[in-house]
Amino acid sequence: MTAPALNLANHFLIAMPSMQDPIFGGTVVYVCEHNENGVLGVVINKPTDMTMEVLFDRIDLEVSSAAERHLESEPIMFGGPVQDDRGFVLHTPGAHYSSSLTVTNDVAFTTSIDVLEAVARGHGPERMMVSIGYAGWSPGQLEDELARNGWLTVAADPRIVFDVPIEDRYNAAMKLLGFDPLMLNSEAGHA
Repeated sequence: MTAPALNLANHFLIAMPSMQDPIFGGTVVYVCEHNENGVLGVVINKPTDMTMEVLFDRIDLEVSSAAERHLESEPIMFGGPVQDDRGFVLHTPGAHYSSSLTVTNDVAFTTSIDVLEAVARGHGPERMMVSIGYAGWSPGQLEDELARNGWLTVAADPRIVFDVPIEDRYNAAMKLLGFDPLMLNSEAGHA
């Protein structure tokens, strides 16, 4: 009997405190998909200097008066180094968009512009986070990084993605593990 393949969809990857990688050090990644083709995730705690207002202006979307004005000042996240010239949206499911992946009953991942068009009209998802780029791993690559103690994993809590202030998301994800992150050692133990 073979062991089931690791599937980290709807999990957080939390960079070990010892990770010095300039892209992923200090990050929390929400994993949207994990299958034989690899892993797709979005960094949820690295804001860019771009706001929704700037993004809407760049893609020539006019925001209607029905749209919630506070959204315009929301920062766009650096989702990862893959396709960092495209927008990606983590959001609560509901409306159907042309290119969406439903991860759970609480989280969907959309790559098509129609979700942003709906937001501009005031009919977007109830909760959302927009990123530029995403994080991707080829088959076996993430498993290798996990074996080398690069990441901690924990079942995701969508409240951390949508409700927790950006600067608190790393610590909030760490708290899901149920132990003091200061007790972590970057060396792997072998019996």
